Amino acid sequence: MSLLVIGSVAFDAIETPFGKTDKIIGGAATYVALSASYFKKPINLVAVVGGDFPKSDIHLLEQHGIDTKGLQIKENEKSFFWAGKYHNDMNSRDTLVTELNVLADFDPIIPESYQDCKYLMLGNLAPKVQSTVINRMKKRPKLIVMDTMNFWMDIAHEDLLETISMVDVLTINDEEARQLSKEYSLVKASKKILQMGPKYLIIKKGEHGAFLFNKEQVFFAPALPLEDVFDPTGAGDTFAGGFIGYIAKHDDISFETMKNAIIYGSAMASFCVEKFGTERIINLSKTQIDQRVQSFVDLVQFEIAL
Repeated sequence: MSLLVIGSVAFDAIETPFGKTDKIIGGAATYVALSASYFKKPINLVAVVGGDFPKSDIHLLEQHGIDTKGLQIKENEKSFFWAGKYHNDMNSRDTLVTELNVLADFDPIIPESYQDCKYLMLGNLAPKVQSTVINRMKKRPKLIVMDTMNFWMDIAHEDLLETISMVDVLTINDEEARQLSKEYSLVKASKKILQMGPKYLIIKKGEHGAFLFNKEQVFFAPALPLEDVFDPTGAGDTFAGGFIGYIAKHDDISFETMKNAIIYGSAMASFCVEKFGTERIINLSKTQIDQRVQSFVDLVQFEIAL
């Protein structure tokens, strides 16, 4: 029931209406792996960093049960770096700096000890890199989940469609679903996207929750109303980590289990936004997670006589 996570491990610099940071640990794989580690250990990680990436941050990942044998360290190069500034509504942001550095020619090498993975989470990367990972697996995992973004829809559309056809679950936000499907209605969009190959589609709506679709069913999970949202960076990746981590823990890919996984993913994302970067999703307790999930249950649970 091992879980393999592919994606970026990087530096972020973030500015929001609540403050700003210097370079801090970030990257899709970082958020996914940390979030998933609360449900399944070890998490096998394949990513690349430069020699500037602190050993202390690698040790932090390892302390969370993340196996870093697949983390390539290119000593004479720099790690991927992104800087962004969020607007007052926190739903929109400006990218200030993007430096691909080691990510520009990332060649994902899968260690032999990772080849038995049952669950594969493809964090946001170039679609060609994601499909390379799938092709390098000696045995197809039981479930492949893929995240992507509108950037790849703009510059690598054909590669993206090819990779989407190879996965079981696609996770994107509502804006991306509309762009990919050319449909405004998310129900119509889901039908078109599911025809592209995946068996399941997750459409994230940020502070408004998330949809889970297959060809016959739909499930909606709300987002938890929070008094303060300090930093949305990584929330979608944290959601994905909670989702795939829960599924790997229970080793079940039924729609019912995925519904629960959506709730757990949403709970993990609700922690992420409460502080900058990964700070809030480090060293959470089981009690904290259980209480947060119960908040989701309380939010939507009701009885009605018909």
